[in-house]
This record gives sequence, C-alpha cells and structure tokens, in this order.
Amino acid sequence: MHAFRKVHTLLVGALLLLAACSSRSTRALSTAPAPVEPTYYTYRVKASYPHAVDAYTQGLLFDNGILWEGTGEYGRSELRRVELESGRHTTLVRLPKGEFGEGIALLGDRLYQLTWESNTCHLYDAQTGRKLRDFRYMGEGWGLTTDGEKLYMTNGTANLYTLDPETFQRESSRTVTLRGQAVQYLNELEWIEGCIWANVYTTNQIVIINPRNGIIEGVVDLTGLLPASEQTPMTDVLNGIAYDPATKRIFVTGKRWPKIYEIELIKQ
Repeated sequence: MHAFRKVHTLLVGALLLLAACSSRSTRALSTAPAPVEPTYYTYRVKASYPHAVDAYTQGLLFDNGILWEGTGEYGRSELRRVELESGRHTTLVRLPKGEFGEGIALLGDRLYQLTWESNTCHLYDAQTGRKLRDFRYMGEGWGLTTDGEKLYMTNGTANLYTLDPETFQRESSRTVTLRGQAVQYLNELEWIEGCIWANVYTTNQIVIINPRNGIIEGVVDLTGLLPASEQTPMTDVLNGIAYDPATKRIFVTGKRWPKIYEIELIKQ
C-alpha cells in the first residue's frame, strides 16, 4: 500500500497452525462468532533468495515453480514472473502510468491484478500477458487471493469480500476480527491450507483468518526478519506472502527488500 495514505495498526503477533486452521474453517458460520484467542508464533529462517530492490511488492504468489509478483507505485507498477533461486524476473505487463498496482491472484490460466485507486481489476492470460478484460469495483483495491474457486479481496477496511471470478461481483463479506475487535489495513493476501494469511499494513505481523467467519485465529510476529544491515532509506514495510503447496514452503518479503525469505513457524 501507499505509505502516505495508510495508518499504522498495532497487533500483538502469532500464527495459527495450518492443520488447526484448516479444520476450524469447516465449522458452521454463526451470526456473531465468539472471540477466539489466537495461537502465537515467531519464526525461523530456513532459506533466503535474492529479490529485486526496485520491486514495491504488492502481490506475491507461487505456482508450479514460478513466483509471480505484482508491484506498485505510479509509473512503476508491473506484473512480473520471477525465478526464485536467482531473483531474475521477466516483466509480463506494465500498467499505465496513472495506475498503482496492488494484489494479484492466479486462477487456472487467468491472472488477476488489482489497482489501488483506479477501481479496476485487470484480467490477463497468465501465459502471454494478454489482457482479457477489465473489471470495475467500488472503493480501493488492496489484497487478492483465491481458494481455487472464489476470489477474496480486501480494500483497506476490516472487510474481507468473496467475489465471483467470472463477474468480479461481491457475493458476501465478513468483518475480520482479533479477539472480537475489527482489524483494518489488511494488505497482501495468500490462501494457505484453508485459511487466508494477510499482511497488516505498516506492521511486522501476518494474521491468519478463518475465511468463513473472519476470525483471526493466529498471528506471527516477523520483527527483525530483514536485518538492519540490509536496510536502506528506500526500504519499506513487510509485504508479500507466497505458498508452495507441493512442498509446504512459506515465502515472505517486503517492499524494496533485497531478500525473499522462506520461513518456518515456531510456536510461542
């Protein structure tokens, strides 16, 4: 997200176990879900990979050995195909100068890319980058992900929307809460084992959301992930989550960070 337009949100961090999250997501949705005490996690770095420091990371995903990245900033927004091991990338699409790129999602052979203030989601052929169509929506675009059938989107509020991928129309929404309190500024999203993981803008935390009821069932604190020695005046906040379901690897990065980190969760 744009650093001049969003407000810092304080969270105390931890992360829900994947298996617990997946099982909880099958519970029936109640009208007023009871608050849940989240599971708390820190992390261990398992590996690191080079990341282009010109990438103002807004969307990140991993599919069949390919890392996809959507970047932001006016005049610099792109959709990239990235080689994880080397960090080399190919620019598939350059957005118009008047658009600020946001979250991305891959569904089948179609790639979706939000824009921040342009009320437009671009739909591309993932192989060629050819634009298939544009969708319009109200409000801002922040994060986007998919469960393989539906799309899920955030817009800077505490709302999590379920969308029809054919029409981009909102089908439902729920308020994302932590211990019963609404949590705003949900940024980059990733679907992992039945849950939605979300960066919380300007913080070092990722929250794990039950998509059925919006309850945050876990939070991880990634404070200190990028060493101070590798930060510059251009380094911005944590943002970017990708998951490889084949190997269960979790990748995270930030805006203009020099590294992508593969992390392992440690229960506190």
